[in-house]
Amino acid sequence: MLRIKEKRERALGTKLFLKASRCNSPKCAMVRRPSKPGIHGGKKSRKSSSDFGRQLQEKQKVQISYGLNNRQMRKLFRGKKDTREILESLEKRLDNVLFRLGLADSRIVARQLINHGHILVKGKKVTIPSYRVTIGEVVSIDPNSRKLKMFESLELKLKKFEPPQWLRLDKEKSAGQLISQPEELNLPFDLKLVAEHYSR
Repeated sequence: MLRIKEKRERALGTKLFLKASRCNSPKCAMVRRPSKPGIHGGKKSRKSSSDFGRQLQEKQKVQISYGLNNRQMRKLFRGKKDTREILESLEKRLDNVLFRLGLADSRIVARQLINHGHILVKGKKVTIPSYRVTIGEVVSIDPNSRKLKMFESLELKLKKFEPPQWLRLDKEKSAGQLISQPEELNLPFDLKLVAEHYSR
């Protein structure tokens, strides 16, 4: 499944950080094989994208980045033109907060951790990746899960990690907190074009 998504990432020509640590290394799919997939991937298209084509591309980038299906995308964007509100909805998802805090290497890994019951919000187990974290809520790893092999190198990794300013990370406790609304980030897609796509 991840290889399929990496292939789609190459097709879109943008790093979407599906495997965070790998995407920052020479092993990244976009570095190893920057051309589009397929036998004619190296050839540039003669036709420039239409407005609809560009909107569709940006939609796919958002969809792949946050792991959303078509129904979730329609619900998120339908009737909304304020991209700030949309960005906040995306960034406050539990799987994204976990990823932004450095407690998971990617959103894909974050969703797996949540689905398997390893993550707590306010001390209670939450198994819904789309759960919206609110300001003040503490996100942490279940102490019973902390002993698992998958978390062995987490403490060492967090020593070098700094989350966005709207999140607070307690590196010793491997826990974090949403302290303000998500700020503008350097995102690999244009939310305005996606909003335009759903306003058609």
